[in-house]
Amino acid sequence: MIKKNNIDPIKLLQYYKLINHNLIYNNKAINRYKNVSFEISADKIANLERLKKSIHGIKNCSLKENAKNMVFSDGNPKSKIMLIGEAPGANEDEEGLPFVGRAGALLDKMLLAINLDRKKVYISNIVNYRPPENRRPTDEEIKRYLPFITKHIEIINPKITVLLGSTAMNALIGNEVVISKMRGKWIEKKFGSCNTSVIITFHPAFLMRQPAQKKMAWIDLKMIRDRKIL
Repeated sequence: MIKKNNIDPIKLLQYYKLINHNLIYNNKAINRYKNVSFEISADKIANLERLKKSIHGIKNCSLKENAKNMVFSDGNPKSKIMLIGEAPGANEDEEGLPFVGRAGALLDKMLLAINLDRKKVYISNIVNYRPPENRRPTDEEIKRYLPFITKHIEIINPKITVLLGSTAMNALIGNEVVISKMRGKWIEKKFGSCNTSVIITFHPAFLMRQPAQKKMAWIDLKMIRDRKIL
C-alpha cells in the first residue's frame, strides 16, 4: 500500500525556487516586526557620534590612509536587529555606506524575503575602512578595530545580532570555529552591557560565489524572521 504525502504544492514550488542556483527569495514573508515600536535616546545618538569620532581619529592606520571614506553604518539605530559584515569594498569606500555594491543588492533581497529593509535594521562592519584590493582584513587590523565594533554593538543594544561571514564570526565569536558548523544556531553573547542573541550566516559575497549555499542562508533568514524580539 502506497502512503500518500499531503504536500502543499505552493510550498513545494517555493522550496524548489529556494534550492535553485538563481535563488529567488519570497518577499511575501510574514512580517513579525511591523508592530514593534522603536525609540532612540539622545544618549545613543551622542554615543554613536563619539564612537564615530574615535574611529576617525585613529592614527597610523594604513587602511585609513588608503581609503576614501570611513564606512560607519547604515540603517536604523533604533532597530533591534544589527547586521555586521567584514569590511567595506570599493563601492562602499566610494559612498561611505556599507553593503552598497552587488553583495549589498543581494543583502537587500535577503532582508526583503523576511519583510525587512534598511529602515528596519542597522548595518556595520568589523573594519570601518576598505582594505586594499578588497582583501580580507589582517588579524592585526581586526584586533585594532575590534574594540570599536564591540562598543558599537553595546550602543545599538540589539536583541538580534547577525554576523555575515567568517571574518565577523571569527572576530566576535572565536578563531577556532568553522562557519558551516556554526551557522544557523543561536548564541547568547554579552558585549559590554548588551546581551544579544547572535546568529551566523554566510556573507552575501560568498553566496554570489557559491549560490548552492543560498538554501542554507534561507534557513538562517527564517530563524531571524521567526525569532521573537519583544
